[in-house]
Amino acid sequence: MFAVRSAFRAGARAAVPFRTFATSSSRAANTLLFLEHKNGAINPASLSALTAAQKLGGEIHGLVTGRASEAKKVAEEAAKVGGLTKVLVSSSDAFAYPLSEPIAPLIQSLVSKNSYSHVVAGHTAVGRDVMPRASVLLDSSQISDIISVEGEDTFVRPIYAGNALATVKTSDKVVVFTVRGTAFDAAKAEGGSASVEEVEAGEAPQPTKFVEEQVSESSRPDLATAARVVSGGRALKSAEGFEKYIEPLADKLKAAVGASRAAVDAGYADNALQVGQTGKIVAPELYMAIGISGAIQHLAGMKDSKTIVAINKDPEAPIFQVADLGLVADLYEAVPELTEKL
Repeated sequence: MFAVRSAFRAGARAAVPFRTFATSSSRAANTLLFLEHKNGAINPASLSALTAAQKLGGEIHGLVTGRASEAKKVAEEAAKVGGLTKVLVSSSDAFAYPLSEPIAPLIQSLVSKNSYSHVVAGHTAVGRDVMPRASVLLDSSQISDIISVEGEDTFVRPIYAGNALATVKTSDKVVVFTVRGTAFDAAKAEGGSASVEEVEAGEAPQPTKFVEEQVSESSRPDLATAARVVSGGRALKSAEGFEKYIEPLADKLKAAVGASRAAVDAGYADNALQVGQTGKIVAPELYMAIGISGAIQHLAGMKDSKTIVAINKDPEAPIFQVADLGLVADLYEAVPELTEKL
């Protein structure tokens, strides 16, 4: 059960008085953090979730799952992360891939045994899969994609494609939430000295079979964590347009490549490059929107960027309302000139 207050925003975040409809007793804020990892590396979103969890106070225990050899290696690295007091590692072939069906019951079991008051994960594809199932097993209402921790039971999250902020107060015994990675700095991967403890995997049900994973390889920075992003929209007109205009500029800036949903749906760019409400949420130092009109769906994924630069031939394009720097020009002329001068 939770109560909500909302504040619509246009630029600044408005503070709006609200009535509290739910109450909760004081709780010992010991937190279980699901540590997502791949190829032996901890996902930066999990480190951002750790930073958010530190605002709750109390101890934070990390949970690492996977096949025996990989899980133990990741657990050793996780023990070095500042902010963790203990790392729980559970090894099983059922955890070879981060599927929700075997992992969620393990989380439920650990919460029952250790009386955790909070369970948290990064708001990634994996986190969005695992946490809802875990919250159901824990009889809790999940709070998703938070951007601020106001207290042990109170959080702020964006709604309506980021056009409003909701302050959510929960009275659930166990608080389950996911964290927007761009809203919190990643915890330092060094300096910690957490203990490592092995836990039994239990039954680890496997009703779902992992078939395959198709990964787009790129030498450019990862889109979700890149300091610079160059995104293209439908105005590029083709995949060749992306390759000719967007990629050379991104390479000059040592930036990641992004795309609007319209460009992805049209087949101009890979789905993994989509920025927006249904794609990746990014907040780089520099975000360049080229040939992107600025639909609400796209703005929800990038308007927290530190500096936004827009190039569009339509002076009335909504993207200019959020841009720090705007150039009204034909991208086919402006982008090659900019790339050459860089």
